[in-house]
Amino acid sequence: MVNIIWGIFIIVGSIYAIVMGKAEVLNNTILESAKDSLEMLFKIFPVMALWLGIMNIASVSGLLKKISDKLSKVLRVLFPDIPKGHESLSLIASNIVINMFGLGSAATPFGLKAMEKLQELNHKKDTASRSMITFLVINTSGVTIVPTTVISLRMMYGSLNPTEILLASLLATAISTTVGIIIDRWLARRYG
Repeated sequence: MVNIIWGIFIIVGSIYAIVMGKAEVLNNTILESAKDSLEMLFKIFPVMALWLGIMNIASVSGLLKKISDKLSKVLRVLFPDIPKGHESLSLIASNIVINMFGLGSAATPFGLKAMEKLQELNHKKDTASRSMITFLVINTSGVTIVPTTVISLRMMYGSLNPTEILLASLLATAISTTVGIIIDRWLARRYG
């Protein structure tokens, strides 16, 4: 649905620019945007590659599993519906750990696989389970300790101290996750 909305915006904006005689501005904007996007890709790619490499090393060395196992104990409280030792808990933990390092794109496969495993436990296949909703809330709240992408964007645009946002990021993620879980629990008790 979002693709359709953005498609309509682009078409309407392009038609408006042509009708108003601003076709040259439209062409310049398209070309400059493509150039800026490519420059951004080249500047962000090394930072993302570095963090993805670190996460891969952590995964191969077993560190990611150890962190996930520790986090799984906390997740047992948040996901009481999931049987102990179920694969979905370790997938959820892996997703959260990778998101903590600001690597949302690398965490997505773990999140999708976790949802797949949670669906297997779901008794109502056409409705999201309590655990699925809680996981979505936690994932959407943006649990991030090191906002890798934002730091790399700040570096790219010449920030004198690109990591000065770490404290603000930590506060924001703590507040959003806490509020999200509180609302999730409240709604679960009220309507569940």
